[in-house]
Amino acid sequence: MLFPIWKLLAILGSLLGVGGQGIAVIATIFWVWVLIDCLTKEPAESNDKIAWVLVILLVPVLGALAYYFVRRPERVKVAGR
Repeated sequence: MLFPIWKLLAILGSLLGVGGQGIAVIATIFWVWVLIDCLTKEPAESNDKIAWVLVILLVPVLGALAYYFVRRPERVKVAGR
């Protein structure tokens, strides 16, 4: 069974000595990093880039997680970046 991401964030937040606000900060940093990764490294040949940016923007944490675990490994395997 996959370890729930919110438990991982809670453990990370408690290790850093922060509560719920720390988890929100970590999630926001992750979201911004994934959005920048998508905007700068996703190929622009098709509408995939636009679709993923919209998913990341409209469903912030879940969209970022989906991009990170679904699309990014595929892009890295194909394009090498």
